[in-house]
Amino acid sequence: MNPDQLFHSAVNAHRNGRLPEAETLYRQLLSLKPSHADALHLLGVLCHQTRRHQEATSFIERALALIPNNADFHNNLGLALQACGQLDQAVSHFNQGLAISPRDTDLLANLASAYHVAGQLPEAIASYRKILHLNPRDQDAIAALPHALQALGIQQQQRGAYAAAEKTYAEAVTLQPQDAALHYNLGNAQRELGKAAEAAASYHRSIELSPHDADSHNNLGNVLRELGQLEQAMVCYQRALALDPLLYHAKVHLVHQKQHACDWQNIEEDIAQIREWVATAPQVQISPFAFLAMPGTTAAEQQQCAENWTRQRYAKLMQEPALLGPTAARKVDTGTQLRIGYLSADFRLHPLASLITEMLELHDRDKVEVYAYSYAVDDHTPARQRIEQAVDHFIDIRPLSIHEAAQQIHADHIDILVDLTGYTQGSRTGILALRPAPIQVSWLGFPGTMGAPFIDYILSDAFITPAAQASYYTEQLALLPTTYQPNDRQRPIANTPSRNTCGLPEDAFVFCCFNQSFKIVPQVFASWMRILQATPQSILWLLECNASARKNLQQAAQEQGIDPARLIFAPRVPMDQHLARHALADLFLDTAPYNAHTTASDALWMGLPLITCSGDTFASRVAGSLLQVAGLHELITFDPAHYETLAISIAQDQALLNRYRERLQATRDSKLFDTARFTQALEALYLRLQKAPAHQLT
Repeated sequence: MNPDQLFHSAVNAHRNGRLPEAETLYRQLLSLKPSHADALHLLGVLCHQTRRHQEATSFIERALALIPNNADFHNNLGLALQACGQLDQAVSHFNQGLAISPRDTDLLANLASAYHVAGQLPEAIASYRKILHLNPRDQDAIAALPHALQALGIQQQQRGAYAAAEKTYAEAVTLQPQDAALHYNLGNAQRELGKAAEAAASYHRSIELSPHDADSHNNLGNVLRELGQLEQAMVCYQRALALDPLLYHAKVHLVHQKQHACDWQNIEEDIAQIREWVATAPQVQISPFAFLAMPGTTAAEQQQCAENWTRQRYAKLMQEPALLGPTAARKVDTGTQLRIGYLSADFRLHPLASLITEMLELHDRDKVEVYAYSYAVDDHTPARQRIEQAVDHFIDIRPLSIHEAAQQIHADHIDILVDLTGYTQGSRTGILALRPAPIQVSWLGFPGTMGAPFIDYILSDAFITPAAQASYYTEQLALLPTTYQPNDRQRPIANTPSRNTCGLPEDAFVFCCFNQSFKIVPQVFASWMRILQATPQSILWLLECNASARKNLQQAAQEQGIDPARLIFAPRVPMDQHLARHALADLFLDTAPYNAHTTASDALWMGLPLITCSGDTFASRVAGSLLQVAGLHELITFDPAHYETLAISIAQDQALLNRYRERLQATRDSKLFDTARFTQALEALYLRLQKAPAHQLT
């Protein structure tokens, strides 16, 4: 049989699936004609089909040596190389084939697949798009492109590039509108960008397509909560738990929202279960912020919760090489400015602004250069604009990925990076996990330990974090000489309204508490009701946080023998009006174990005495710190009985109340609200931290 007949017979057997016969014939032909390029190529293809990929590459490479410009040879060699795990070489040959035959959709599809496997998703997506440009009806490309886009979106989201992820998912959704997972992931990216309404619409669509997905119900609950739709959010968490009883974080969300709603049914049992998870199930995702507010939790448990959360969320980032490597902290000599970077999700109209803005303005520019790294949505308010003007460099890192943001901070040679957000809403703690600065500090945003080895210090004071509590903080304690909380004395205050305007009786003693409703726990409310019982001419003035809380608190009052009409709810108003109405109250009753923080400063700034009950955790000692600096030590209590007795005695003794008001007024412009003095102390503390022995970067 001559070579042409052998080749024809081999190809015929190959096409008809008689592979052993075809291989025998190819080898016979090559023994007669070793330079038969087509036989070498097809024998290589046959070896690839029978999973002898390394042998396949050898035959096809010999064919290519004979005919270098054959696109099919490059294509099939690429497939064999990919099967051997040699992705870079495979991509090279697919591209060489396309240089010869640029409209070959098989080559493009194989190139896209190789890129996808190699994790080069933008290149894979570009290849799929080229296929669809050449053939808009190519079903394989139509199916593959959304999957590649989804993989890219997930990759972008893991890097914290949420704007890019949103764009990627949105394109995927247009191509595959019936894919529930795409809508779910789009919602996740939108939520990270603060687009709660858009995220809710994406989660709703995901649930329409996949109604039994517990995660979609949970995440819809998260954005409905952010939109103020508390009842609907709790329904979502309940549905999520009905679908997956082991979705622990949905249970944590539900309990925290029940606290916002002051729905205390089974609350003690629920919290006991969550505390058990913290102790025994470190893999369970329990929000450290939600855990802070749960009554009964100890400082040790809060530390464990934060450490669990840090390991779950940031273990991979912590394993990446530190951006600084072995570089030591910058040497700062006399006359050299310290570069302080403030990192926050709350550079906007937010309680944080009422604490830090004047302090930022008063920083001594001979000593410090101030950078603000913002990932807050620009709300275009005067509060945002004032912060932008208060710093030397205002950098909006919201469009950046976590790595890009960390690289920006590192490139700016920041000496001390101060995280003002912590584990609160919108947190991008991953930036700090990458170690962009030699010294990293937690301050103001999160009232507790972050349980993170990449946070070196927590700024506090000796009252909030006494030395005996130091072991409950993974950070070193960096103590300010007075209180840890600064204040902005430049905030506008409206004219004082009348009691009648605010719905308050003219002749009543007005107890008030303007804390958020989640801080009102059953034990505190019971104390309040006993105080009202003992002072019949009094009312309790509360901030109206949500309709559910109002209804549940009124019902709880009635159950404890107090007329619900004695609870009066203050609607939310602009901050200048809110500050002004403090003058109508007589005594502020604080909450525990989560105190008034900024709210306490508001009250004391407006001359309103406050009674607190301090505990053992950071969040439970902030109001006590403020009172101590204000010279009102007597208003700090340490048990509910003393708290109640003190409140009743003040309500029954107008002269005593007047003395407290006078003392508060006398100290108002001294230590507590001396922002210039506070800023000087803060700068001195920063300098001490910078000169301390270098930290072992991890």
